[in-house]
Amino acid sequence: MIPIQNLYYLLCYAWNRLPERAELLATEAAAFHRPLELLTHVLLTATRRQLRQGLPVAYAERTAELPELRGRVQLAPTLSRDLLRRGRVVCQFDELGPDTPLARLLLGTLQQLGRTRSLPLALRHEVRALLRRFPAAVRPEPPTAAALRAVRRLRPTGSAGFLLSVCELIYQSALPSPEAAGPTRFRDFRRDEQLMARVFEQFVRNFYRLEQRRFRVLSETIQWQAEAEAPDALGLLPTMITDTSLESPERKIILDTKYYAAALKPRYNQQKLISPHLYQLYAYLQNQPKAPDQQLEGILLYPAATQALDVRYSLGGHPVRIVTLDLSQPWPHIAAALLGLID
Repeated sequence: MIPIQNLYYLLCYAWNRLPERAELLATEAAAFHRPLELLTHVLLTATRRQLRQGLPVAYAERTAELPELRGRVQLAPTLSRDLLRRGRVVCQFDELGPDTPLARLLLGTLQQLGRTRSLPLALRHEVRALLRRFPAAVRPEPPTAAALRAVRRLRPTGSAGFLLSVCELIYQSALPSPEAAGPTRFRDFRRDEQLMARVFEQFVRNFYRLEQRRFRVLSETIQWQAEAEAPDALGLLPTMITDTSLESPERKIILDTKYYAAALKPRYNQQKLISPHLYQLYAYLQNQPKAPDQQLEGILLYPAATQALDVRYSLGGHPVRIVTLDLSQPWPHIAAALLGLID
């Protein structure tokens, strides 16, 4: 199981927003016992900072009963409520304010956390105190898949994108409550291989983007080196998208991350590499356009769960390495191991 302080590093790199104070890991983060406590602390810290700077404002559509005309008159409700006789009218208008989709989602997520019994009482008190600092104009919206998609479509960046990422992970960790109005229960998302696979992939890619300058780092689409009698047939080929590509004039490394419990599978009483993973990496390498004077390499990277592994091959003339990364060791060793992979 990944220690909480290392999980914090993974999440910060995955969200492309490193902690401003490195000492947080040695003190505050290590004091938490569950991922939800860590996520709540991160959300509280980021929200306090955002409130000090001021919530982003945007135009939002409002409908209200007014004594003067503003925006678009809503004739049906005005007449049905006999407002004209009293000199009033229902209007629909745009108003600039902090009641944005992100602010509503943030407020709804914090309200959910303030009700959950999975958090220590002191942390819940912190959440409820922060809720009182939100402007009254902000209407809470409970975190749902639809609400998260609506905010994601706005393509928030910087602190807003970071806040959205924290809210998304909290939502993905939530379990259905037996009672609709009851407190939400949460699970330890470190046991969710599919979710952690995305975190692990983003962590590795962003780590190399931030911590080295030798390679250009990206996720790229590889075109099949294929021909077909019918041009439409080429469109039936599956898309090949790398997890991480590292490229310099002399070297190109295709690094594929796999968040599996083990890098080997038993077969006929023998331990074997996982063939689909190797086939996938081999296909990436074989379909790369040939660049002169550039060595093409492949790496399969697994978290070390049950056993450590580091083997090297030459496949199709390309160096290939299958290696595990121990995510339970101290963070400086993790960072050194990742940098050592591309030396």
